[in-house]
Amino acid sequence: MSDLDDRLPWLEALKWDERGLIPAIAQDAATGRVLTLAWMNRESLSATVASGHAVYWSRSRNRLWKKGEESGHFQKIKSIRTDCDGDALLLSVEQAGGIACHTGRESCFFRELRDDRWATADPVLKDPGEIYRNAPS
Repeated sequence: MSDLDDRLPWLEALKWDERGLIPAIAQDAATGRVLTLAWMNRESLSATVASGHAVYWSRSRNRLWKKGEESGHFQKIKSIRTDCDGDALLLSVEQAGGIACHTGRESCFFRELRDDRWATADPVLKDPGEIYRNAPS
């Protein structure tokens, strides 16, 4: 039995947290690799659906953030799904440039637990200084 009430309008059927946010996992449509976990609010999800490109809510910037607006690494939406509870989203995307992470890697999930330490498992594909005007440190 699902907790998602599919009789409600699509935005209202989702379960937003106390800040009006819902987690959104972006997954590469071709490979299935998880690229990132970001947050959406009603406005960003509506903008994503309207534009066909991922638009997130940036908690650090406190504003809408179109993925790729600075880097050019846009995420074209192939499909949007929600889980059985309606409290998480899965975006199937076509990742422009093959880079989803601000560190210049394919995925934000580039660290792997090895023994009792987090180890970098994936290479930097492009130096962030070449991607961003104000590269993250």
